[in-house]
Amino acid sequence: MTSSNASTRASDVLVRPFSLGGLDLPNRIVMAPMTREFSPGGVPGADVAAYYARRAAGGVGLIITEGTYVDHASAGTSDRVPRFHGADALAGWTAVAEAVHAAGGAIMPQLWHVGMTRAAGAPPIADAPRVGPSGIPLSGSAQGHTMTLSDIDDVIAAFTTAAAAAEACGFDGIELHGAHGYLIDQFLWSHTNRRDDSYGGDITSRTRFATEIVAACRKAVSPDFPILFRMSQWKSDHYQARLAESPAELEAFLTPLAAAGVDAFHCSTRRFWLPEFEGSELNLAGWAKKLTGKATISVGSVGLDNEFIEVFQGRTGRVSDITGLLERMERDEFDLIAIGRALLNDPLWADKILHGRTNELTPIGPHKFATLR
Repeated sequence: MTSSNASTRASDVLVRPFSLGGLDLPNRIVMAPMTREFSPGGVPGADVAAYYARRAAGGVGLIITEGTYVDHASAGTSDRVPRFHGADALAGWTAVAEAVHAAGGAIMPQLWHVGMTRAAGAPPIADAPRVGPSGIPLSGSAQGHTMTLSDIDDVIAAFTTAAAAAEACGFDGIELHGAHGYLIDQFLWSHTNRRDDSYGGDITSRTRFATEIVAACRKAVSPDFPILFRMSQWKSDHYQARLAESPAELEAFLTPLAAAGVDAFHCSTRRFWLPEFEGSELNLAGWAKKLTGKATISVGSVGLDNEFIEVFQGRTGRVSDITGLLERMERDEFDLIAIGRALLNDPLWADKILHGRTNELTPIGPHKFATLR
């Protein structure tokens, strides 16, 4: 295929409008959430607004922000990660949304609670305990606090308040971080959820906490305000972990969330091109769409010739072609594709891909992420 034909194909596939609830997107490219810790005191400043606006101006259809802490004492583990509560932080986020809209983009905050991955004594609230469904960490570190029913209600309320604030600040939807071994995911995973009440047990019961968060957020925002749910099989430092060993188990997990009000599932994988279950070429996002009928976003080392974990650890990521991605999107295996490290490194990645300027794509060098703007 000639370069011209490849460019035309990319444009035809990726520059297709798509609707999520009441939000109309101009194309299928999403900016994946990536933590940078550039918000001292948890307040996003003008530099954060400019950072996201550059990606919107560069052709990204939808931006999902870095994870933002909900208003719960144990939600965070850094005082440089932005929070989504407090007048100062919300004023900063309003400015971010306005800047992205002025650049022609759409934006959603990712709402986050780290749960048992919180470091003991860490800011922003040093004396807050590490909390989780059973007080069990992902690895063999110190135990934490097992959440009571009152604790669960408090966290659900924190997510709900943040969802309403996102709409009030002018955002275009929200994403709930239910992936990678953080709090919501700790309830979903049998390794960290050993509860014997209605929030533990089989995979459907373990979904109750997430489902109640989704339902409460759905009631707190307008009916057409999109709610995304990010999920993953893998967890931080537990790359072989699985919530579901079969399509039937995945369906049991996703169905209550879809019924509660999820508009799209953002399915995080380390390599988007790998099949999720034997006997089918569908990836995780493909299965989620097939089983629920909901829109899905796929993600995982798009545009890199080695997976994102290796790039994060310092190996250079060279630009790879996206023919395999285009083939999957042509057959509508999933609806949107999220770009992480490639877009973090190159604000114009989307524009270059869509307009045949692939020779201008910037390889990702080692040890650059902390300084990217």
